[in-house]
Amino acid sequence: MNLKHLFYFWKTARSGGVVKAGEALHITPQTISGQIRLLEDSLDTQLFARDGRSLELTPAGRLAMEYADEMFSLSAELEQALRHYPKGRPVEFRVGVSDAVPKSIAYRLLRPAVDPADPVRIICREWRLDRLLAELAIHKLDLVIADSPIPPSVDVRAYNHRLGESGLSFIAARSLLTEGMEPFPACMGSLPTLLPGEDSAMRRKFEDWLDRKRLRPRIAGEFDDTALMTAFGRAGVGAFVVPTAIEQEILGSGDLVVLGRAEEVRIEYYAISVERRLTHPSVLAISDAAKAGLEAMGSGGVVQAWDDSAGRLA
Repeated sequence: MNLKHLFYFWKTARSGGVVKAGEALHITPQTISGQIRLLEDSLDTQLFARDGRSLELTPAGRLAMEYADEMFSLSAELEQALRHYPKGRPVEFRVGVSDAVPKSIAYRLLRPAVDPADPVRIICREWRLDRLLAELAIHKLDLVIADSPIPPSVDVRAYNHRLGESGLSFIAARSLLTEGMEPFPACMGSLPTLLPGEDSAMRRKFEDWLDRKRLRPRIAGEFDDTALMTAFGRAGVGAFVVPTAIEQEILGSGDLVVLGRAEEVRIEYYAISVERRLTHPSVLAISDAAKAGLEAMGSGGVVQAWDDSAGRLA
């Protein structure tokens, strides 16, 4: 049996059709269909049955999928183990970072993977989560860092490893604060507001929080990039929200202040890998460091905050 033909069959079954499999593998659907026919001919067994315009697994196809799932999962683990076996040269660590994860959070999570005593060549790619998971599925990435677990809509055989969490901090430029302004959280309803990008978990959690508080601020902008959102916030365009874990570095020179915090709202961060048990040395370093908590990985320090009771800077 040709394992390449089996891989195309497995990818087609997991993707839901030859077109989607072709997009994931960057080859034509006709090539995939031809490879599957060769596999069926070599086994003298039909693995797919056509139901209208869709493909359905036959009983033999379902049996083949059970074995293929296990084979390619073990193959991925073997590849990871052998690729990073010491060879007297820097280990290559390929990681994808969802564009919804703030850069400073990503840095804190990834920094432990770079050890001067044990050189690692880190290769970072930033993209949408669904695209990164497609790259992970075909082993072009060792790990994906995301602010949510694998979405139910993405059919990828991978595993979520929770790294840590953070509450939310609500920040505004001093120039936006006025005498007699309502205390937090009511003030968030009267200030212009900047929203994180629509793909981020922070956006969803922020909007849910606004709904629960019955607040309807004027939306002054939406930003995929936290650093760009912070720059507009610093210019006084609107109040904005960031993970409390990076509150200190966002405040910077003192022209920004913390209006309040929502520690009950938690943003979680995940490492997503094809490994059921983490074995990659860089991934293990990330996981071990993250156990200390994201806040502990930051700079710490005293924070100026909006006084909830008096409606003024504390």
